Amino acid sequence: MPWKRHEEGEADPSGTEHFDDSSAQRQGDVTSLLSQWSKGDSSALERLTPIIYNDLLQLAKARLSREYRASTLEPAALVHESYLRLADQTRLQWENRAHFYAVAANIMRRVLIDRARKRKAQKRGAGVRVTLKTGMDFAEGPDADSLVLDDALRKLAELDERKSRAIEMKFFGGMSAEEIGVALGISVATVGREVRLGQAWLRREMLRPSL
Repeated sequence: MPWKRHEEGEADPSGTEHFDDSSAQRQGDVTSLLSQWSKGDSSALERLTPIIYNDLLQLAKARLSREYRASTLEPAALVHESYLRLADQTRLQWENRAHFYAVAANIMRRVLIDRARKRKAQKRGAGVRVTLKTGMDFAEGPDADSLVLDDALRKLAELDERKSRAIEMKFFGGMSAEEIGVALGISVATVGREVRLGQAWLRREMLRPSL
């Protein structure tokens, strides 16, 4: 389904939302439509699309400008490709609006990772590097190789999916500990413990010498 813009307004680049009556109503609409979509109402996604488009576009712009500068993908194209993957999430129970945007952010990351892997394969490893600024304290220096980090997250998911999901929601989705707890069905204290242990494991894995 093609995207339709209902407005051309730009979101606050700082990521801070300014709430008024209209934005509160809009958030209520998003939550309601997500609930309907989770219950099998496919038309809810079509009604949701024009409401969330600008938010996803700003998220895509932020991803591309801060984390994947080597990518040639345009923000609108990233949104479109991510939307197609989001539309396949028919079995996912959306907990709330924050959960939806966290999943959307992670799907964008997956799109960019997949494209980076494809470029690397095409160039036969000729030094293609895509950097990812995560803010995670286990990153060695200001940039971490996104492909190395993704490989480590995949391994972590095989060992402990909950730790991997908690880290993805926090660092790639920007969710708070409270929001992650709701999405995963665990306490805030458990969220903190899972993130800390997951970070420690990833730090060790990313520093492991390549064979």
